[in-house]
Amino acid sequence: MRLAVLLSLPLALAACSNERPAAEADLFDRLSALCGQAFEGRVVSDDPRDADWASQVLTMHVRECSASEIRIPLHVGEDRSRTWVITREAAGLQLKHDHRHEDGSEDVLTQYGGMTIMAPTETRAEFPADQFSRMLFDREGIAASMANVWSITLAETRFTYALDRPDRHFEAEFDLTVPVDAPPPPWGAE
Repeated sequence: MRLAVLLSLPLALAACSNERPAAEADLFDRLSALCGQAFEGRVVSDDPRDADWASQVLTMHVRECSASEIRIPLHVGEDRSRTWVITREAAGLQLKHDHRHEDGSEDVLTQYGGMTIMAPTETRAEFPADQFSRMLFDREGIAASMANVWSITLAETRFTYALDRPDRHFEAEFDLTVPVDAPPPPWGAE
């Protein structure tokens, strides 16, 4: 009897633990491990609406990392206006898009994104548009974006960022096997 109690003790302690699910911690920690590195990428989806981006060099820079937040500036050619912000929250992971003008002021379309609803796996997380984002998109007359679901996938050799909604798929892939020189800081961070 005592042996059964002793053997069940670690399971009971694990059930009461405040630690994050292993998959979430793994995805966030694996992304944090890239901190300080930059990688080139390209658009891999084939929607004609993405022609401008497809003609540019994309560079992501895992620039700032803390125990709860990762900031990843995304450069599209010379445009340094975008930063992905991934935050570890009690309820899961949050993705926000921080868009800035050259003077550092926020763009009207900024801070949109969402929280994971389903637990991330160790390689993938999906972020449906949150209430703030839906209200922003409605206010700005882009109601189609209210159905946005963004995702990040971190495989062994590549990082993928995607946007999906009805009748829309965008996907950019970054090669993690060849780090590149870090680009200039994003607009507003200089």
